[in-house]
Amino acid sequence: MNLDDRLDAAFSALAHPTRRAILARLAQGKTTVNVLAEPFEMSLPAVSKHIRVLENAGLIKREKNAQFRPCTLDAGPIEAVADWTEKYRHIWEVRFNTMENLLDNIKEQSS
Repeated sequence: MNLDDRLDAAFSALAHPTRRAILARLAQGKTTVNVLAEPFEMSLPAVSKHIRVLENAGLIKREKNAQFRPCTLDAGPIEAVADWTEKYRHIWEVRFNTMENLLDNIKEQSS
């Protein structure tokens, strides 16, 4: 899978709040699907589908440990997203600085 395909998969997986919440929980450490499903008001199969999307995007890994299949976070694709967005930081900073200057001018005129 090339970089564009990995970014597409990661952004698609990160687009859903349930999947972002699952990743946030996995950032605390390895856990099982049942534990990941606890805070959500959805069926275990629905949570499993979200986990499969994350796994297919390379954001998590599942181990085989007897009858348990604990999940762990794989930060590699998140780092790729961070690297990609970093390329555009200068654009955001210029735009925020421009907006800040505009707001300062509006404040000065209203004083």
